[in-house]
Amino acid sequence: MKYAVIILLIMSSQKSQTIYNFSLQSDTKSWTIVDDVVMGGRSSGNFTLTSEGFGQFSGSVSLENNGGFSSVRHNFNRIDVKDFSSVRIKLKGDGKNYQFRIKENASDYFSYITTFETNGEWQEIKIALIDLYPSFRGRKLDKPNFAGTSIEELAFLIANAKNESFELVIDSIELI
Repeated sequence: MKYAVIILLIMSSQKSQTIYNFSLQSDTKSWTIVDDVVMGGRSSGNFTLTSEGFGQFSGSVSLENNGGFSSVRHNFNRIDVKDFSSVRIKLKGDGKNYQFRIKENASDYFSYITTFETNGEWQEIKIALIDLYPSFRGRKLDKPNFAGTSIEELAFLIANAKNESFELVIDSIELI
């Protein structure tokens, strides 16, 4: 009985919920590109499924015409995050910095964000939900960090204040 309790405690402490797990059968229609062209810029992003079944966010960022960002967003039915403290993302970047963003409500004008580095290899990025701070159009807002109970949207964004091509390959995103 003692060992059963220990096993149950270990299993409960490893609780996770998949937000998205890419595979060859993934339907990527819920992933949409939003580039700086919405404000007159010239950046260009794409989101495709690789031949190995990973999500691939790639393209180029241009500073021309006051541009400078490309993003991919994924909207989904509301997910309760009360029992989770972090997001774990398995990805392979190109050595550049990216932002990870969430919205409690897809209709919110601002996102909760953080920046992470990629190293050109497969990585497991862990982001504490409480570390995500509110931001709108590149400016930190005078509001508390994320303390919500649910999320409806996530996004990846590149905006490193330079002209550059980029590629971010995503395997999975889960709450832990």
